[in-house]
Amino acid sequence: MTQKSDEVQLRDLARLRRVRDRIDREYAQPLDVEALAAGVHMSGGHLSRQFRLAYGESVYSYLMTRRIERAMALLRRGDLSVTDVCFTVGCSSLGTFSTRFSELVGQSPSAYKRDQALATQGMPACVARQVTRPVRNREAAQESET
Repeated sequence: MTQKSDEVQLRDLARLRRVRDRIDREYAQPLDVEALAAGVHMSGGHLSRQFRLAYGESVYSYLMTRRIERAMALLRRGDLSVTDVCFTVGCSSLGTFSTRFSELVGQSPSAYKRDQALATQGMPACVARQVTRPVRNREAAQESET
């Protein structure tokens, strides 16, 4: 590679980290690819392609995983309804939230809330986060192959 292309690649990686950090911070806000791309002076298509290359998943998938992780923590607390959790984490459709939650976690949000409400009681938060982290289908397939 030339020095110029290396510089472009490094600049794009820095922009992608900023996008990922923004998603991590603002997951509950309405975020879309075009708004995220504009924030780092990229086109939506370029951001989508580069994000997938760098992180192995789409911007939307990364955002939804962050939202589901936060939803899991809120559901374990047990003081909010599934609907309240859905809107608190930034989802605007209960149906989409429930479907994506079920895909990532392996059970519906209401079943998770019922089953897990007391499961992490007494565990340090850092351990509870690791133990309850959602596993994407891609990761599950890799784990079963090893």
